[in-house]
Amino acid sequence: ETRNAYFGDLHIHTGNSFDAYIFNVRSKPEDVYKFALGEKVLHPSGYDIEIDGPPLDFVAATDHGAYMGILPAMDTEGTELNKLDMARDMFSDDPDKIVAAFGKVGASVRSGEPLPGAYDKGIVAKTWRSAVDAADEYYKPGTLTTFAAYEYTAVVTRPDSQDFGGGNLHRNVVFKDTAPETVFSTLDSVNPEDLWDWMDAKREDGHEVMAIPHNSNVSDGKMFDSVAYDGSPLTDAYAVQRMRNEPIVEMTQVKGTSETHPALSPNDELANFEIYELLLGSTITSKINGGFVREALANGLTIEREVGANPYKFGMIGASDTHVAGGSFTEKNYWSKVGIVDGTAERRGSVPPGGAKTWEGIARIPNAENWFSKWGASGLAGVWAEENTRESIFAAMARKETFATTGPRMKVRMFAGDYADDILSAADLLDQAYANGVPMGGALGTRTTAPDMLVWAMRDPASAPLAKVQIVKVWHDGKAQEKIWDVACSDGMEPDAATRRCADNGASVDMTNCMPSTGQGAPELKALWRDPEFDADQSAVYYVRVVENPTCRWSTWDALRNGTPPHPDLPQTIRERAYTSPIWYDAG
Repeated sequence: ETRNAYFGDLHIHTGNSFDAYIFNVRSKPEDVYKFALGEKVLHPSGYDIEIDGPPLDFVAATDHGAYMGILPAMDTEGTELNKLDMARDMFSDDPDKIVAAFGKVGASVRSGEPLPGAYDKGIVAKTWRSAVDAADEYYKPGTLTTFAAYEYTAVVTRPDSQDFGGGNLHRNVVFKDTAPETVFSTLDSVNPEDLWDWMDAKREDGHEVMAIPHNSNVSDGKMFDSVAYDGSPLTDAYAVQRMRNEPIVEMTQVKGTSETHPALSPNDELANFEIYELLLGSTITSKINGGFVREALANGLTIEREVGANPYKFGMIGASDTHVAGGSFTEKNYWSKVGIVDGTAERRGSVPPGGAKTWEGIARIPNAENWFSKWGASGLAGVWAEENTRESIFAAMARKETFATTGPRMKVRMFAGDYADDILSAADLLDQAYANGVPMGGALGTRTTAPDMLVWAMRDPASAPLAKVQIVKVWHDGKAQEKIWDVACSDGMEPDAATRRCADNGASVDMTNCMPSTGQGAPELKALWRDPEFDADQSAVYYVRVVENPTCRWSTWDALRNGTPPHPDLPQTIRERAYTSPIWYDAG
């Protein structure tokens, strides 16, 4: 009844995705499930990969719905697709022809206009049915929960732009049990609101489903916009439909963390974490406003006041977005994302190219500099559920009792309500927490006194100890506002009353071998906190951020193994973290 923590990844591509197969990925959805169970799978670069840590509890293969299975069919002799001129170009020995042919597919996905002759709905349906069958075959309640899922791949481009890149409006569409015979992709409509209509219809047909937006950080400010897709004002109906279909968002993954940005949170000293800012397939910087979770949580409050419902009342998860059937969740064992183009340390820009021993005077690889080196070893979805089954995991996501981690399997819980001062030491802590309050993802109605906020964070034994736990508060009073309190410090320290921060606990990393110092940090941290600035008349949102001691970034590990200096323009260390779904206070 008090629920268990389960970890999973609901964003994984295989060779059925056009942007994986072209980079030598030949895996199938079955490989996703084998990897999740702890088996080795083959990386496109020719080496084996396996999960660093225990098997996952839940997982989904999420190949692009647009052109799902089409490139493998193009590459198969005897098929009608293989006879196309485009197929000969796609798999020729001429790089220019390959780029041009692949560019046509990408342009089609962005425009929503199918390529004549290349868009075979029968192949897509057959590939989807095979993916659904694989998910059902590998579903082992209590051991591995699998979901039939795919990615809806909408992209918005700037009206005056001639660049191939665009703003990311992608969603992963996840079915609870049964799945329909076909998928709804950008070749049906590039408007995510039409996807919601389709999902509503499938739900009426008995297919319970949700969509999970990702990479709002590179949406060009469109993921959490102040207007609808067509530019019209937001309405109550829009907000209700969005939350019915998208209760959670993926806010950390390989292509950056979407919590916040230093420009939005200048007083948050931890805001500059794995920031990735370039539009998809581009060197254009994404617009910041409208692209980050913390700002959206605040803006949702004022939208609710204006239209009667909040379109941004979402919970949080993490995922990998790997394209090689398995995610690299730890910094020490990182194989990036795409396939052959970033499958080695040199190609992803963490060691000097060409066998050089120094970075001085070296011509760097542009794609590595702009893209691959900026990506991170993230992340994982955490849920609090009664058991490891489709019903229980899906229900946890629907009620937003979820959390995101940047890779480590930290566990974190948050409750708000009315609790006794001695609850932290109570043997029935969790029973009291549920009985007298709401868990993360929940909401509190109007009250006259500040709610008690209960936080409990536990380290990943295979990762670094915890340094501190923070509560982030956001509200809106004409513009998005925020404030951060450290509420639990490691090593017996207390937050400073003036700064609201824990003192540095002295943890460090030996950069000669990437070994962290010992003796600092905590295995778990608990806190009972009351907002000292609580205003009963001001709606607000609260969520928890857990911060580990520093560890080496993946790029530093690559350099250490290579015997060369770390990339001079990349962070040498990071502080892994976890984030809870929020709790909302509704002032009425």
